[in-house]
Amino acid sequence: MSTVSTSTTSTSTTASANSALQEAAQSIISGSTGNSSLDVSSLVSALVNAKTASQTAALAAQKTSDTTKLSAIGTLKSALGALQASLTNLTNGKTLASYTATASGSGITATAGVGAVAGSYSISVSQIAQAQTLSSGAFDATKSLGTGTMKISVGGQSMSIDIGSTNNTLSGIATAINSASNNPGVTATIVTGTDGAHLVLRSSSTGASNTISVSTSNVQNDAGLSSLGVSSTPTLSSGTFDPAQALGSGAMTLSIGGKSMSVNIDSTNNTLSGIASAINSASDNPGVTAKVVTTSGGAQLVLSASDGSTNAVTVGVSGVTNDQGLSSLGNMTASPITSAGSPAWTQTKAAQDALFTVDGTSIKSSSNTSTTAISGVTLNLTAAALASTSSSGTSTGNEQTLTISTDTTTQATAITNFVSLYNTMVTTMGTLTSFDSSQAAGSQGGPLLGDSMLNTVRNTLASVISNGVQSGNSKINLSSIGITLNADGSLATDTDALNSALSNSPSTVAALFNSTTGIAAQLNNSITNFTKTGGMIDTETTALNNDLTNIATQQTALSTYTTQLTNQYQAQFTALNTLMATMNNNSQYLTQLFGGTNSAGAMATNKG
Repeated sequence: MSTVSTSTTSTSTTASANSALQEAAQSIISGSTGNSSLDVSSLVSALVNAKTASQTAALAAQKTSDTTKLSAIGTLKSALGALQASLTNLTNGKTLASYTATASGSGITATAGVGAVAGSYSISVSQIAQAQTLSSGAFDATKSLGTGTMKISVGGQSMSIDIGSTNNTLSGIATAINSASNNPGVTATIVTGTDGAHLVLRSSSTGASNTISVSTSNVQNDAGLSSLGVSSTPTLSSGTFDPAQALGSGAMTLSIGGKSMSVNIDSTNNTLSGIASAINSASDNPGVTAKVVTTSGGAQLVLSASDGSTNAVTVGVSGVTNDQGLSSLGNMTASPITSAGSPAWTQTKAAQDALFTVDGTSIKSSSNTSTTAISGVTLNLTAAALASTSSSGTSTGNEQTLTISTDTTTQATAITNFVSLYNTMVTTMGTLTSFDSSQAAGSQGGPLLGDSMLNTVRNTLASVISNGVQSGNSKINLSSIGITLNADGSLATDTDALNSALSNSPSTVAALFNSTTGIAAQLNNSITNFTKTGGMIDTETTALNNDLTNIATQQTALSTYTTQLTNQYQAQFTALNTLMATMNNNSQYLTQLFGGTNSAGAMATNKG
């Protein structure tokens, strides 16, 4: 939009007002000579317009000028905002440190970011992490199981649920678990099979530590509620024996969590209770608890981790003499869970960690997403790779290669996008400050031609572009990566030179766009200073808005004055018009009375 010349507009308006005033004056002359009555409306309008036209035009012209400048500043801010948005990817250290991650096989995906190092890594996945799933024994879905309290624990967090007459069916219990506000991370569903309904519990989190345990207390009218208790501590159970039976002599080796101990079994401790006591009292016990459980079929030795963890216990027996069952303790039955009663729970999916190796280093993760195994790389494990076997029968391993390489495509895109938006800003500024002598006077200059604010913004940003970045004892500029400065202030990109710099001179690119003194960082800081509240652009915008407010006040006052003046003139000229009409009537009467043109007059006739 072109600026409007206030003086030109005022002169034109004044000339038009004078012409109207001359016509009004002629109306008065005609009225005074008796030719016609006054045109009061036109006369008043002409007089009022002649008195206010110049000020009205000046205010309108100034308002147009201010509004045009505000619009132009908005256009400038928009261009600066778009440029600043493109700088984010060049100042946050992410884009210029971007990498691609490619796996040679299946079961692994990866992304690489800040901190990653280009290279190849050999990865082997033997186990992926999974969440535990437990299924209760079968029940009648509509049967009331009793009342009491059910405590559910997952991974060290727990909640208690009151089981009453309104929720003591299997489905009622499942609903109570799922709707609990303090649910520690377990979901409950009902699965109905040919044998009845099963309560199925699933941990929301993967990992060996996120196991589920259920206990019941204060059970009344027990019809199965107490049997819903289950522990996720794995156990080893022996066969059944007579509690007093001597099982023989020998040595037992017990291991858990990488630690072990040896217990001598002789005539003093070779019953089930004696063996349990010897294990529990051993000074070098690595964390094994032994107890004797008596059932209808006899007594059993049960071993578990003393800290309630998921670490499994292993047992070996050697040097057995007078064997009456001692050797069978080396073949105890492992159970991943322990049910509180019958019907018993079953574990349909074990809680387990992901197990894998990176360049031969063993790694364990509670989830299938690992951000720590390789610096700057996020590994996503989707399946365990199966080890292959060679023709000779030896395992050849299940390694695959993960390749991390610099993502020059993304980097080039970010840089060329910055160049494009910088050039858009240069073009915008050129349009706003243009001068075209072929246009009519008052319309030759752009809305911000000669504006000191815009000139400061343009010169500051251009200085950043041309000066480059200090690196040691030398300077690095955009031409180092194939970007040159044109005569009009815009930038030109040599794509081949840019790609070559990204591939062969990444340190130069990194220095040029470093996050503190790099070109993008300098431009970003400058734009922020210009556009912030109280900055140059805000200051000029505020001044223009204040001027528009002042103009509006003046226009209101002028409108009020115009109304008052119109009313005043309307009354005066209406009275004058009436007076002039009366005078004309009197003149006509006197002419007729005393004689007038081509008439002897009434009095002359009477005289004769």
